[in-house]
Amino acid sequence: MHGDFSRLTYRPQEHYAAVVSQQGRVLLDAESNEQAQLGLSADRSLAADLIGRHGGPGDGFRIEYGAESEGEKASLTIAPGRYYVDGIAVDATRPEPLPAVDECGGRPADAGHAHPDAAAKKPVAAKKPASAKAGARAVDGTEAGPVWTYWDQPYAYRDVERDDDELPSGPFLAYLRVHDRLVTAVQDPLLRETALGAALPDTTARVRVDWEVLPLELGEDQRCDPAGAFDAWVAAQQDRTCRLAARAERPARVENDPCLVAPDARYRGPENQLYRVEIHRGGEVGEASYKWSRENGSVVLPLTAIGEWVTLEALGRDDKLDLDVGDFVEVCDDASVGRGEIFDLLQVVEVDLAGRRVRLSAEPDGTVGRQPGRHPYLRRWDQLESRRRGAPRLEGGAVKVVEGEWIDLEDGVQVYFAPCGRYVSGDYWTFAARTVTGAVEWPTDAGGRPLLARPAGVAYHYAPLAWINDGQAQDLRKVFGQLTA
Repeated sequence: MHGDFSRLTYRPQEHYAAVVSQQGRVLLDAESNEQAQLGLSADRSLAADLIGRHGGPGDGFRIEYGAESEGEKASLTIAPGRYYVDGIAVDATRPEPLPAVDECGGRPADAGHAHPDAAAKKPVAAKKPASAKAGARAVDGTEAGPVWTYWDQPYAYRDVERDDDELPSGPFLAYLRVHDRLVTAVQDPLLRETALGAALPDTTARVRVDWEVLPLELGEDQRCDPAGAFDAWVAAQQDRTCRLAARAERPARVENDPCLVAPDARYRGPENQLYRVEIHRGGEVGEASYKWSRENGSVVLPLTAIGEWVTLEALGRDDKLDLDVGDFVEVCDDASVGRGEIFDLLQVVEVDLAGRRVRLSAEPDGTVGRQPGRHPYLRRWDQLESRRRGAPRLEGGAVKVVEGEWIDLEDGVQVYFAPCGRYVSGDYWTFAARTVTGAVEWPTDAGGRPLLARPAGVAYHYAPLAWINDGQAQDLRKVFGQLTA
């Protein structure tokens, strides 16, 4: 989560049950966030213990298949309701559209008249199968309300113009992928308290459960047991072999100004930071790359216009959180993040403070940032190009992964990638650096050697929903009844 946090203290291996305040002490964001994580983890663990890996009541996430016909592409309908995946409650209930006021007669207009930005929030969808147009029906025949389809589901951003998004023509398994996503006022402007004024930052953020219904094609030898083949595929997806360690070592050449930092400090930065190292392009060493931020990737600037020059909604609050020539930035929006798309990082070439504009080294990809309803923004990363001997090599604005040696980030901060890792885009590690101790906070063994840790996230959770074969959907969900039913 790319939040503006002081540090992240939740450690499930410690089995803490609650955060307890003490009188006369400062309450930090890290402690409040840890309490939220403890409560969420307890709730999800209980649900997983009772339900198992996945399951749900009634018709939630029941899949129906609509074959291609009359120019309409094949689609799926997703029945409204809840389903639980590894204890995480996932809700497919589709809100009913609200009617707008008819300015002429003062009466509600057609309920289909949505907010003008509504069309931009979702990709253009194919026409829904007949079962979706009038709302789904439960197994007992009752009306279940409006439904999502494969093409207009809220967080997957499927696009009928992209061939890669089409459902397979042969047999496939429809599955559910679930993960937590941090939402700030950039993605949801209603979170901002406008009474505080534009000069002040936003306040809190939210954690949202994002879900996607996606197709998985299986080999002919796997189709006799699609559920078993899916379990094997999930195990491979969740097997993270990459590991990282972090430390701070006093650089050979430093300024020994005791007014700035203690002479014996290994971490030489002037401020407390939360570092984030995130995999940009996945793969094995040689093709994998990473980006890093001293602000946990939280320096985000919303965009109002995009091109080679991009216009910012507002500048950063100070020099520390602003853009400067040479900075690398990532152009994102809701759809590109939801789809997990990776583009080259672009470099800031020129800054126009008066016009709130920056010129980038190239125009961003044409598929990202063009729809205001998808909340386009720039995310700043802090790696820089260097021509000194032995400096890390950049490719597409990101740093190429080098395994088996300590890599300098800045101010004495170093990271180490373990050999033989397989990297996945979005995998990340975080660690705090503190000026008082002159060190980074990273676990070590009894001899003080940094330990190699798996990525902190992103944690994806999976569940099979249906096996689609010959136009028929075989239900793979695990369904239970309510206790009082």
